[in-house]
Amino acid sequence: MERIIVAIIVASVALMQLSAAQAQQEQLSSPTSVLKTGESAPASADLPPAPAGKSTIFGGEIRSIDPVRDELVLKVYGEKPMKILFDERTLVYLDGKRIPLRGLRPEDHASIETTLDGTNIFAVSIHTLSRAPEGDYEGRVVSYDPGSGALTVASSASLEPFTVQVAREASFVREGQPAFASVRSGPWDLRKGSLVAVEFESGQGGRGMADKITVLAVPGAAFAFSGNISSLDLHAGSLVLIDPRDQRSYQISFGAARMPSSEDLHLGEHVSVKAEYDGLRYIASQIAPD
Repeated sequence: MERIIVAIIVASVALMQLSAAQAQQEQLSSPTSVLKTGESAPASADLPPAPAGKSTIFGGEIRSIDPVRDELVLKVYGEKPMKILFDERTLVYLDGKRIPLRGLRPEDHASIETTLDGTNIFAVSIHTLSRAPEGDYEGRVVSYDPGSGALTVASSASLEPFTVQVAREASFVREGQPAFASVRSGPWDLRKGSLVAVEFESGQGGRGMADKITVLAVPGAAFAFSGNISSLDLHAGSLVLIDPRDQRSYQISFGAARMPSSEDLHLGEHVSVKAEYDGLRYIASQIAPD
């Protein structure tokens, strides 16, 4: 049901590929052409080679940088903040180009390739963007601060939530079934659990600026679905229904004990469902074969 068309993921992949290509090109170049103005100095001869263990990539927000201890703290969604060590062996990229370690900044969103150095997590390479990409993102509202305009949205398709600034002149609209779409929308719809689609542009300071927000559901809203059952789990009390009116799939929960007729449901059956969205899922109050 949730879709994600997120330019930041595409950009991160592109950066990793671009940086890898550049690193290979640098290795083939002569020693005098490896470094350009503003790039990191080569690792000291006193430093051992970078750890060569299995690498893992983490994406998140850099919360703090300690240049004395050579460590940074990365906040990864759904995990505790992690300390990651770095030194002159760490390759740092901004928009795919090498930059010095001192170019790293707190609050940068980074993709960090890590490996274990003993029991410590070591940064092999760090990839950041100078400006937020443009695009759109669909997911569930995690939080919204009316004072600062910061909106955080999470999608089941992404491990990391997405934070944008809501522009003061941003437009709001409800989309979907007539009864829901007929209600006027605004910042008050950005309640925790609301399903939204956010269109954003690059704003000042490199953060995305949301200029259009489409609200797809809010906690407590009632919906009426009609369509074929494409997935069914009677034991868990859940089904997936594809509604031909909007070509969307909806995962709907139902209590088998409260709805004995659910035992007669089967895949491919066309049903009508009355449900309420509770901020996490659609809960059926009635399921009837058509």
